Amino acid sequence: MSGPRLSALVVARNEAAQLAECLAHLSFADERVVVLDRTTDDSRTIAEAAGAQVLEGAWELEGPRRNAGIAHCTGDWILEVDADERVPPELAAEVRATIAGAAAGHFLVPFDNYVGKRLVRYGWGASWGVNSAPRLFSRGAKTWGDQRVHPQLTLQGPARRLNARMRHHVDRSLADMLARLDRYSTARAADLRDSGQLGSLAGNLRRGLSRFLKCYVARRGYREGLMGFAIALFAGLYPLLSYLKARLDRDRPCD
Repeated sequence: MSGPRLSALVVARNEAAQLAECLAHLSFADERVVVLDRTTDDSRTIAEAAGAQVLEGAWELEGPRRNAGIAHCTGDWILEVDADERVPPELAAEVRATIAGAAAGHFLVPFDNYVGKRLVRYGWGASWGVNSAPRLFSRGAKTWGDQRVHPQLTLQGPARRLNARMRHHVDRSLADMLARLDRYSTARAADLRDSGQLGSLAGNLRRGLSRFLKCYVARRGYREGLMGFAIALFAGLYPLLSYLKARLDRDRPCD
């Protein structure tokens, strides 16, 4: 392909069930790079069969893992995709057309979020799912931080937005959503303990209520019925559970 080179980056851990389909939707890129973190399934075989480059290692934190993948890419532009995401043809075409004449910087990519087979458009946010994210960026324009959950991003250049949407299969069921809440709050509790800034019970109650209202009212989660209520509830519980886990673990007497 002529013009700027495009790298597609997939960072995964034991995603054999998703990886082949994800990579098949990235065939429009000039190179595909798969970062495998402590993987024990057939992901490497699947990635190599698809013609992707593979970088294997062990990273405790998400940010360094993703930064390693970015550094491994050789393209002028990088499209970052998770294994549970799919790039439909209209997004692929817009990405190629965009980088052909764009100045360096980054682009927000909007998402269609699915729970099971259901498209859920409303209510995401407040650290519980996103409507868009800076996934397309020029080399050097994006760096990940060291937080365990939702690492902070350092972005360079102007922020712009694509129109076509990424398809994101967030969770398979309500049970998956609950399991994700447990994982996220446990990791966030570790970040709170490391920082020494746990906050207070009252403060985290206020934060939880604010996040619930943000998702359910401001982001119109009510339009999704019970699913919208569940998303808002989990968004509200996330800071409170994180605080409780951090506080109870810190105060637990040593054996």
